[in-house]
Amino acid sequence: MTVLSPRRPAKGFGFMGISVVTTTLPTAEDAQRMASGAVQARLAACVQVDAITSHYVWEGALEELREWRLVLKTVPDAVQPLVEWLRSQHPYELPQILLRGEQAQRDYGQWVAQNVQLPVEAPVSLRKA
Repeated sequence: MTVLSPRRPAKGFGFMGISVVTTTLPTAEDAQRMASGAVQARLAACVQVDAITSHYVWEGALEELREWRLVLKTVPDAVQPLVEWLRSQHPYELPQILLRGEQAQRDYGQWVAQNVQLPVEAPVSLRKA
């Protein structure tokens, strides 16, 4: 039995690298605004929104908080402008922003690449008010 490693696809499988950025937000409205904004700005081809419960220590107190996780799919060259945009829009003082590289099947990876554009600057209408 052949086991496929996510880092080294089997020969004959067409894969390409994409970047996945995740962050968490305090409200469904914030998650909707930022998910739509990232796609509208063409910094991410796709954003998934998940309702989650986070457990952490903040300022010495154990916290349990309902949050919304954004999973943003983009191309490696767009990571920096996407992260800068996320930080400029984020309501948290210390936002969680994580990055990982993934191998996507080539047709999906090409779709991601076709739907992401490197901006000169984020449109004024998408900046945080």
